[in-house]
Amino acid sequence: MYVTNIIDGEAVAADIRKSLIDCVSQLGDAGVTPTLATVLMNNDPASQTYVSMKHGDCEEVGIETRDIKLDPDSKEAELFDIVDELNADEAVDGILVQMPLPSHVDERDVLRHITPEKDVDGFHPENVGRLVAGNPRFKPCTPHGIQKLLADAAVETEGADAVVVGRSNIVGKPMANLLMQKNGTGNATVTICHSRTDSLAEKTRAADIVIAAAGVPEMVDGSMLSPGVTVVDVGINRIETEDGSTLVGDVEYESAAKKAQAITPVPGGVGPMTRAMLLWNTVKAAAETASIDITLP
Repeated sequence: MYVTNIIDGEAVAADIRKSLIDCVSQLGDAGVTPTLATVLMNNDPASQTYVSMKHGDCEEVGIETRDIKLDPDSKEAELFDIVDELNADEAVDGILVQMPLPSHVDERDVLRHITPEKDVDGFHPENVGRLVAGNPRFKPCTPHGIQKLLADAAVETEGADAVVVGRSNIVGKPMANLLMQKNGTGNATVTICHSRTDSLAEKTRAADIVIAAAGVPEMVDGSMLSPGVTVVDVGINRIETEDGSTLVGDVEYESAAKKAQAITPVPGGVGPMTRAMLLWNTVKAAAETASIDITLP
């Protein structure tokens, strides 16, 4: 059994926010105030809470915000008009359209509508292409946050065998791309697993790093891991228990922690980093638009 390093995402995210305050101050000295616009087009309480948390994070570091709400029954064209206005607004550096969107709105069309220089989620096709080519403008927030967690925990990726469980456009695919890239936070040999993968446990047992991002509660447990592995749990799932409900990840924490040399908890692991890297991308967007050199954390 290892003495497991529990990777504290809350602490790492707090350090990043603290450093970003200095970056925002530097931009302010040059007359630039980073600004993030969020657009919410659903009545989902979780989405509303998440947007509110993002605005609170922005306020903490000095980023201004625009909070735009659109009736879920509105026509798709109304959303595009709002995005067009934000694209043209020179005071807005970053645009985030909160998912999910109503069924009559095509998510892919919305992502393509945001100008790439303001796409702080990193999901515009141009930004996806730049990431794959090894020249990212904005790294998607969750994979970028995971890179920061691995670095903070001194987890070596070069030469490591990494398994990413999940192939979403938001986490799985960009995470795999970042881990395999030829740089100091990459150079891993990467296997992507998913719902059609045969012998998942065989593949995770062979891994030095396992990143679970499939959205399936506790699908990876200690029996599927080898001693000394690093485990990053991206999932956050609410499950019913005899006492009500509780949050769990895609990893069964207790058994996995007995095998892992480092592991992220749920909550308090990856989640805070996703929000912190949204701030990071917004500050970067503001600096690049104004052609001001800053040192991001």
